[in-house]
Amino acid sequence: MTPPEVAALRPRTIGCRTFDFARRTAVMAVVNRTPDSFFDKGATFALEAAVAQAQRAVADGADWVDVGGIPFSPDTPDVSVAEEIDRVLPLVQGIRAISDVVISVDTYRPEVAQAVLDGGADVINDVMGLRVPGLGEVVAEARATVVVAHSLGEPHRHHRRPQYDDVVTDVVGYLRDRVAHARSLGIAEDRIVIDPGHDLNKNTMHTLEITRRLGEVAAIGLPMLVALSNKDFVGESIDRPQGERLHGTLAATALCVAAGARIVRAHQVRETVDAVRMTEAVLGLREPAYLKHNIDADPL
Repeated sequence: MTPPEVAALRPRTIGCRTFDFARRTAVMAVVNRTPDSFFDKGATFALEAAVAQAQRAVADGADWVDVGGIPFSPDTPDVSVAEEIDRVLPLVQGIRAISDVVISVDTYRPEVAQAVLDGGADVINDVMGLRVPGLGEVVAEARATVVVAHSLGEPHRHHRRPQYDDVVTDVVGYLRDRVAHARSLGIAEDRIVIDPGHDLNKNTMHTLEITRRLGEVAAIGLPMLVALSNKDFVGESIDRPQGERLHGTLAATALCVAAGARIVRAHQVRETVDAVRMTEAVLGLREPAYLKHNIDADPL
């Protein structure tokens, strides 16, 4: 049931951890230091709260923590480079002081990337797909991992009524081009992760089509991240407001793992870990944690 391109993925080391993406899906926890995050509305804006949330996420089974200092939304105020560094760098350092968990920083700015990689981060999670000059060079020099996501516009800029000839074909072509660009900058293939960009400059019908045909993205042959937790396509699909989208998110998560996603970005970590592990068991990628039901005892 696992796509052949995913089954052929080789283990790779990111930071201090090694992942067998042919058989396991990593759960990436979201911890944002923003006062206007769409999900938690600033609950982890204070540094102590953000570090504590990261610690809880690791205890709940997160393999990875994704740190953010700027929302993508065009309806939030812009943030200067200096302010973004002030938000994310202390958080990276605080997490690194207590855990060997993989740390990524969601940024497209070379100056921020340099600061956080020097401060202990392992990955740059770039929603701009290395379109900003200088970012790829910073990643290459640090021998870091990069997540290359699909988007059309820029953060904090409205991209009204996005149009695609075929959204999946367009996303796959874009990601292949961006992977080639990353490699031309000296980023090794085993340090590249792809992300189709659920809801990034896409309407709900676009995102559902990507989810339905996610195997075509997985066919690129690199580990694939999906960032779909509590997003608008979930709310619009099942008519649920923000704060009531967990069950819809978990359903989409299971489908994405079955189609080849190997990193899942999540706000609710414990529930996501359970959904991912159950999906892996159904797919035959892992053994059950234990066997007891209808297992006969040895005869006397």
